[in-house]
Amino acid sequence: MEKKYAFLFPGQGAQTQGMIKDVCDSYPQARKCLDSISEIAGEDMVKLLWETEAAELARSDRSQLAITAASLAVAAALKSKGVEPSVCAGFSLGEFPALCMSGVLSFEDTIRVVKRRGQIMQSVCEDIARCNAGNPPGMAAVVGLAPEKVVEIANAAGGVYAANMNSARQTVVAGTAKGLEKAEELCKQAGARRFVRLAVAGPFHSPLMQLAADEFEKAISNVQFNNPVVTLLSNVTGEKATSGKEIKKNAVLHLTNPVLWTAEETVLGGIVGNDSAEWNILEVGPGKVLSGLWRDTEFAEKWAAVPVNTADSITSIE
Repeated sequence: MEKKYAFLFPGQGAQTQGMIKDVCDSYPQARKCLDSISEIAGEDMVKLLWETEAAELARSDRSQLAITAASLAVAAALKSKGVEPSVCAGFSLGEFPALCMSGVLSFEDTIRVVKRRGQIMQSVCEDIARCNAGNPPGMAAVVGLAPEKVVEIANAAGGVYAANMNSARQTVVAGTAKGLEKAEELCKQAGARRFVRLAVAGPFHSPLMQLAADEFEKAISNVQFNNPVVTLLSNVTGEKATSGKEIKKNAVLHLTNPVLWTAEETVLGGIVGNDSAEWNILEVGPGKVLSGLWRDTEFAEKWAAVPVNTADSITSIE
């Protein structure tokens, strides 16, 4: 039976000091990928991934490049084993290595675009913090309420937006300090099990990031976005993306619009469920968040999602 692979790429927050070091030690193709990224980005990826302290690595201008580099290095190791994707999807930042692996962006442009995106988002978040000293906007995970209910509460609270549609049991909201305070009150009244403030620098994937979107649109104005040659799923639409022109537009909207991850999972489930091939769903890059979210879907019992970010996990794939 033919084997096919879906690659899921993680988003910001997946970074850890020392990530994928054993992959690079065991797979020279991964280390070569990091070296190429170092040359394109103009900075040492080995130092960034393996020597940077956690607080520094968590900055948007550090983590976005680091996670993308780690994800693409793991993909290079998989390619050396003949494992390549038939479907690509990425969560938030992870959409950029997905754009690379699906042929939308060249390898070089992916690195340059991600580096600039991280710099823009870091700068805007620092401006937001200065302008809202003591009461900065942020994000929170709502656990135990249906996504539709969270959207309803966000609309009622004001200044709060559903930012990440993670699963049927978890939705992330972004908003002003006042809006988050009201949303927490309303969510708990509605029966939410938890309302967890996230340690992030800004209100990502909400209209509060419009300045970053404006700057990013300028940054990619001359970048070529091709039509995908591998099936690609979009955070912005929750559907398959087929047009390079549309994908470029959505790369900007990505900063102010929610991540429709549950919709993408449904589309992926339909793809694997209507194909006679043996499908393998791989979380390619640091962390295991996406594998955990996939377990909340109706498809998980038949097709498991597996984190792939160590030498052993790569070796085990046949």
